[in-house]
Amino acid sequence: MALSERKKRILQAVVRDYIHSAEPVGSRTIARRYSLGLSPATIRNEMADLEESGYLEQPHTSAGRIPSQMGYRFYVDSLMEKVFISTEEVMAIEKILHERKEKEIEQFIQQISRVLSSITNYTSLVFGPIIKKSAFKQLKVLPLEPGVGLAILITDTGFIKHKAIQIPMGLDEKELEKMVAYINRRFYGLTMDTITSSLLKEVKGDLIKNVGLLNETLNLIEDAGRSQEGKLFLGGTTNILNQPEFRDVNRIKSLLALLEEEALLGSLLGSASPQGIEVRIGEENKLEEFKDLSMVVTTYKVVGRNIGTIGILGPIRMEYARVITLVEHLVLRLNSS
Repeated sequence: MALSERKKRILQAVVRDYIHSAEPVGSRTIARRYSLGLSPATIRNEMADLEESGYLEQPHTSAGRIPSQMGYRFYVDSLMEKVFISTEEVMAIEKILHERKEKEIEQFIQQISRVLSSITNYTSLVFGPIIKKSAFKQLKVLPLEPGVGLAILITDTGFIKHKAIQIPMGLDEKELEKMVAYINRRFYGLTMDTITSSLLKEVKGDLIKNVGLLNETLNLIEDAGRSQEGKLFLGGTTNILNQPEFRDVNRIKSLLALLEEEALLGSLLGSASPQGIEVRIGEENKLEEFKDLSMVVTTYKVVGRNIGTIGILGPIRMEYARVITLVEHLVLRLNSS
């Protein structure tokens, strides 16, 4: 059923009021708080129609009504108005971006998750870069002690992977430097998933006399190219527990258990579209564990490539407009930095 402009304004008012109050909304409240030019009786009739159409629900313990998941979806798609973030929120985001060059990528992503959860008062989930989508920047081999070195792989996204390796006795420092310099020249700028077995075999052939050292060093690069995993960072895991919806002890236990399921959370984030922001409301998350939660999800770029995912997890009664604006601003700044 197509909604009249009057019904749209009433639905918008109910959603706004319920988001901020967490209390079922009555017709008198709408008439008093919102300048709709309608009597409580008219609003009550329209709310009854909206309930019959599936946009509102009436908890059995209250005369007021709350938005249904269908009502929230219509609000997000058609009724939500743009909000502006505060100067303090902009400054908090700018601060972490300014500090980016001073931090390894994991520290930087962890800081993003903390700031997002602090600003939104919800739980943030930030899926860090998947290393195989990063580009090779540099390999270093640092001698630790006789016969032992530390191979360090660095990508353009700031990802660092390392392992201890055996250095053949009798290999002098200059030979080691030449070998590492050759590897750096051959692989520089290639994404890790394009450094194929045949290319690695070719490099081994060029540097055959140091095959033992090469095998260990190139295995580090090959492992990075096969890696499917990014790291999940959670921020404000207890924030969501402060919401009125989660006062029940059993729901708290269930939610805490859910937040420990890194693979489950990662799979939800990993399915995000590379284009724009997605709002997943309740059962749209397609997992039973998320039927009472909403997520705002988007991908972000590092050095021009979609390489990670940001999500904000909250109750269905989420401040969608504000969360979307915050995430849009952060991703815009991340993608341009």
